[in-house]
Amino acid sequence: MSGRGDDGVGVHPGDGVAVAHRGGPLAAGMRLPEWEVPEVDAEKMKTTAALLRDPTPIHWDTAALRALGMGDRAINQGPLNMAYVMNMLAGFAGGHDRVRRLRVRFRGNVRAGDRLRAGGVVTGVRTRQHGSSGETLCDCDIELSVVDGDTVLTGTATVALPEEGSDDE
Repeated sequence: MSGRGDDGVGVHPGDGVAVAHRGGPLAAGMRLPEWEVPEVDAEKMKTTAALLRDPTPIHWDTAALRALGMGDRAINQGPLNMAYVMNMLAGFAGGHDRVRRLRVRFRGNVRAGDRLRAGGVVTGVRTRQHGSSGETLCDCDIELSVVDGDTVLTGTATVALPEEGSDDE
């Protein structure tokens, strides 16, 4: 978790890097608030495989995984891994509808039972005009990592932040 300093800017424990907060000051180099998944659930993988009509057995059949020499823990679907990052961005920006762009690259597997952490860093802040009003856009580098393990997803994102004083703030 991040602590907040007297100026309202959170500080990431251990490294002293400022954490960005909706409604607070933003600058390149600030970390996004992290979002954690305490445990990746194998049953949700089965359900997601059915919803996506994904017949690939590595998402639900541990016998198939063993036969392929891939261990005995189911491998999470890519869309679920992207959703964890989307949830982190939505929490920061104030809703899923505020995510304007997300581009990712899958770099590794997430397995049943893994604990995950989604996070990122602000790379730029800009304003885009919409007629007579505008919106603040925050560009970010994002990642999803297995806690005490590898980074499994990296990418870039842009989120629109609520205007100061709006009901969404």
